[in-house]
Amino acid sequence: MTTTGTECCNRCGNDSIIKMNPDKKQELENYIDGLSLGENVDRNRGFLIQCLHKAQGVFGYLPEDVQRFVADKLGLHLSEVFGVISFYSYFTIVPQGKYKINVCTGTACFVKGADGIVGEFERFLNISMGETTGDMKFSLGGLRCVGACSLAPVVMVNDKVYGNVTPRKVPGIIEECK
Repeated sequence: MTTTGTECCNRCGNDSIIKMNPDKKQELENYIDGLSLGENVDRNRGFLIQCLHKAQGVFGYLPEDVQRFVADKLGLHLSEVFGVISFYSYFTIVPQGKYKINVCTGTACFVKGADGIVGEFERFLNISMGETTGDMKFSLGGLRCVGACSLAPVVMVNDKVYGNVTPRKVPGIIEECK
């Protein structure tokens, strides 16, 4: 079983992640309250991306109630917050697995076979790009460029970078996560 955004909401129910995690809410609130926010919404807007980074770090993803919380704290419209989240590929509105596997699909990596590496991860994990395994252990995604072109093709698992990856190396990378 894989998880997509809609399926997760149906599976997890409509409970607010903010309400279910008061300690995390307090951590995010303390962070935002520590910023030099004011009445000037344009100035507050300048803090949006760093607040979203913090929120995703705290909650693991950015569901609507977390987006709404950030929007309210900064005095912004929810649509502005969602616009930023949907523009930047770093942000996610879908819960991620414990191991976030990202294959670089930038030009250098693509030319050196990133598509074959993606296919091998999909085959071993039985999920497609953008999905998470049903046990919430693995998420598979792509990045446009990680800035390590001399190591192409590159795979990142959470914060660990694997260079010169071939489809043969995929099982070993997955095994390291177990």
